[in-house]
Amino acid sequence: MLRTTLAALLLCLAAPVLAAPLTPMQKAAIDAAVTRILKASEVPSASIAVVTDGRLDYARAWGDQRLDGSVATTAARYPIASISKQFTAAALLLLAEEGKLSLDDKVARYLPALTDAADITVRELLGHTSGYRDYWPQDFQFEAMTHPTTPQAILERWARAPLDYLPGTKWQYSNTGYVAAGLIAEKVAGEPLQSFLQRRLFAPLGMQVVFGTAALGPGDTRGAVRYALGPVRPGPGEQPGWLFAAGELVLTPTELAKWNIARIERRLLKPASWQLQETSVAPADAGFQYGLGVYIDAPGGHARIHHGGALTSWLSENRVYVADRAAVSVFINAGFSNSQDAIADAIEAVLFGTTTEVAEARTTFEALRAGTI
Repeated sequence: MLRTTLAALLLCLAAPVLAAPLTPMQKAAIDAAVTRILKASEVPSASIAVVTDGRLDYARAWGDQRLDGSVATTAARYPIASISKQFTAAALLLLAEEGKLSLDDKVARYLPALTDAADITVRELLGHTSGYRDYWPQDFQFEAMTHPTTPQAILERWARAPLDYLPGTKWQYSNTGYVAAGLIAEKVAGEPLQSFLQRRLFAPLGMQVVFGTAALGPGDTRGAVRYALGPVRPGPGEQPGWLFAAGELVLTPTELAKWNIARIERRLLKPASWQLQETSVAPADAGFQYGLGVYIDAPGGHARIHHGGALTSWLSENRVYVADRAAVSVFINAGFSNSQDAIADAIEAVLFGTTTEVAEARTTFEALRAGTI
């Protein structure tokens, strides 16, 4: 009897815990976690959206969204920075579906002046394996970024320099590669990337999206910075031209939830295109999996598609659990503390019950099953 009971318990621990609609107690736990994290980090505000069973389940905002005592609302928009990359990749996937390009096309077909463009594919641009040097690897603005620029000027300076490595041999995050990918999308589509995204992605999903921090209005968030142990203060916005296809989108978590639901339901793109985006192209020695504009992993056995976003004055995190029909979006108006990750981790634990005790039990069971205990 004891052996049977133990086996049943271990099987329960091994089975994934699906994300059911949140209970009032779970929402209260999320509220408490966010309140605690914001207080400890001194981040002014946070806004979240949680999807369960393929539907928007919970949205709430906390704190001061304008650094002037303004009460945070879920209608306030935040820049999502590099979370934008999956939309640029989706634009190229749509064009590939229509036969207008191939992900295996060489960059030279569209941007022949770039370094080694005849040896680099569109897929390598989207998967960060092109070798193009990243124009923004640091977490702060350098002097040139205090002035407007253009995507062409970015490529002239960083994508005509020698490659950092042979294409396809390594993985190295490259905003430069996404600027090139955005210009390729424009050439193939015959229209600006902004209008293509609005027409083909955002409008069909009913998403309200604007472009660039300059589009933020008085009802939106104001970003904040903090240097060392100094005070929290208003931060700089990025000048026009520096984000483009690498990170220009501005929206609310509830609007991003519409995209997450489309991913869960395999709408808008063909299922094969969604799968292509979610298939890793990173070399085996990278130590992680990365698809086309998204990271791929499976914490606690829950397959997860995710990406973060970082500007000097805003941070964001987006996670989608396709098989569990769930998603978590967290935005904060601060360029410090990484509280967006802490909040997302707390919500993930509420969704799946991934307490330390359960995680340890799962690890023990997997070791038993593999014969490595």
